[in-house]
Amino acid sequence: MLDIKLIREKTDFVRQRLATRHGGDEKKIDQLLALDERRRKALAEVELLKATRNRVTKEIGALIGQKKPAEAEAKKAETRALGEKIAALDKESAQAEAERDALMLQLPNLPHEKVKIGQSPADNAEMRAWGEKARFDFKPKTHVELCEILKLVDFARAAKLSGSGFLLYTGWGARLERALIQFLLDLHVGEHGYTEISPPFLVGPDCLVGVGQFPKFADQYYAVQEGADASTLGRLFLIPTAETPLANIHREEILAESQLPIYFCAYTPCFRGEAGAAGVGTRGMIRVHQFDKVELIKITRPENGYDELEKLTANAERVLQLLGLHYRVVQLCTGDIGFQSAMTYDIEVWAPGQGQYLEVSSCSNCEDFQARRMNLRFKTAAGENKFPHILNGSGTALARLFVALLETYQQADGSVSVPAALRPWLKTDRIAAAP
Repeated sequence: MLDIKLIREKTDFVRQRLATRHGGDEKKIDQLLALDERRRKALAEVELLKATRNRVTKEIGALIGQKKPAEAEAKKAETRALGEKIAALDKESAQAEAERDALMLQLPNLPHEKVKIGQSPADNAEMRAWGEKARFDFKPKTHVELCEILKLVDFARAAKLSGSGFLLYTGWGARLERALIQFLLDLHVGEHGYTEISPPFLVGPDCLVGVGQFPKFADQYYAVQEGADASTLGRLFLIPTAETPLANIHREEILAESQLPIYFCAYTPCFRGEAGAAGVGTRGMIRVHQFDKVELIKITRPENGYDELEKLTANAERVLQLLGLHYRVVQLCTGDIGFQSAMTYDIEVWAPGQGQYLEVSSCSNCEDFQARRMNLRFKTAAGENKFPHILNGSGTALARLFVALLETYQQADGSVSVPAALRPWLKTDRIAAAP
């Protein structure tokens, strides 16, 4: 959530930064300020009426002491009328506040001034690349072909179980997925200093509001109903990413400054309806409704937010470097950046069988946008309560990492070589078809 004080005091600046997103959100500012002014005006009138009521109440006591009951009764009628006006104005201010806050929840974060202005992914800026694209002396297969030859994923039976957009890992496929998850967790905990968390996979709607996924994207997530009780639908939701529970761990708390920075990582499955998403329902693992991911979260002092973003991105890059996978890092432009982000780096791994880059990590600094929504603060040494910066990044996401690994390390005979860094977890150096 944006700072209402910033919107009041630097209205043109806020409009300008919102306009760079090309979503039309800057047009909501006038309505927002009108609601804010309506609320403030009602509150100011309430304070004046309460002061008047207090004065009249004292006069009533004096009149009673002077044995003037008729005049005292008249004053009592006046206080009742004042009370009715105060109640009406309290209702008016509460309604204006509710409408203002609902509108505030629909406004995206302001892009950082260093983010390139652009309208679409075509305007994103490539920051760097690592490694070389894999070269083959044979025609490389797609991950779908490799999965079928090696019996790693059963696409047909996954669809029979759950419909399109779901995966059924089998045999070495299931073992490879598990090995990748363990490899990622051990790397981030052991080398990068994150605290491992195993969070719930179901959360309440307040958690989704806190990270900025609700209300704008409510149609993309799976609501849960308890048995046949329809009244429970929407009390809990399947998490779209571990960011949702991890970032909310300290919601509505005031942390000590000495507790910062906080680094969390977690493995979870991720569930995304993504209504109308292109590609769902086609064969393969590029876009699915359920996938595994290891997520990274940081809660930091504001002055350290962007240094921590660079470190977080480097942590995610380290995964691909150890696995020997070619990738590039792009900084998203203002028109492509996520709703809650002020700055985002996408890490895209090369998938030879697809002939394209696939996003496996999106690393963002949301500044204090999420902290305000979840009322998470920290107390400085001087005793001031401040909102921290909250950062998130995939460290990394599967199944696209799975895809890139298969397609990069495929051999002419249809087997897949296992990169050295992963062998201690998978306990083999090659995945081959059963004889």
